[in-house]
Amino acid sequence: MKRMWLRWWLLFTLVLTGCATPSLPTPPAAVVNALAPTGELRVGIYPGSPTSWVRLPDGRSAGVAHDLGHLLAQRLGVPVRLVEYPRVADIVQALQDRQVDVTFTNASAARARVVDFTTPLIRLELGLLVPGLSTVQAFDQVDQAGMRVGVTQGSSSQGVLSQRFKQARVVPMASLSAVRQALQAGELSGFASNKGILFELQSQLPGFRVLDDRWGLEHMAVAIPQGRAQGLAFLQQWVGQELPPQTIPNLAERAGLKGLARD
Repeated sequence: MKRMWLRWWLLFTLVLTGCATPSLPTPPAAVVNALAPTGELRVGIYPGSPTSWVRLPDGRSAGVAHDLGHLLAQRLGVPVRLVEYPRVADIVQALQDRQVDVTFTNASAARARVVDFTTPLIRLELGLLVPGLSTVQAFDQVDQAGMRVGVTQGSSSQGVLSQRFKQARVVPMASLSAVRQALQAGELSGFASNKGILFELQSQLPGFRVLDDRWGLEHMAVAIPQGRAQGLAFLQQWVGQELPPQTIPNLAERAGLKGLARD
């Protein structure tokens, strides 16, 4: 455990050091004010997803949104404040309400109408988590009468599968904690989301399995409120040119993110 902790710490320190390049000029005040108008960078996170925020075995925090938020705050020269919500849909609404300044989430077409995104940085497979005794072996076997497929309320998966399923019932869940409890109680036939979340849940649910196939992809990107054009232009330059190439893979590895699309 000590060796693992040291490896994670060195990995995160390496990322931080790599981004704190002395030769980079301080961002203009207009950029800082656009991205952190309150004087601190408010980062929206939700628990249970490696793309957002998880607890490591030693109790420390990780997650792409969590760690990327710290790196961005460091680059801007402002304090970071983590703002926790139960699910990602609440964070998207908080961005619209100007209650948070940045997060990392799926850049779906629906969300792109209400918040602004950088270029996607991670592609995640969408899949299904089922009990070990389930007869379902592939996603195309799910759409049957009597099947209850959980999704996070307000998620992209809810919108897509509500249209896609003809017989299976889509069951919105208030949080990933509620999902875990419902699966343990046998109230759901399975849970659909990106595989990063699914593998994280599987680690807490002995005997459950993530199906090998995928029913789609999520394109994860940095999101900010609309109307901050100078901030968005800086963010695009930051993620596309300034961050070392291994930054995002390193953050994903630190958070234990699985399910990355390979093709």
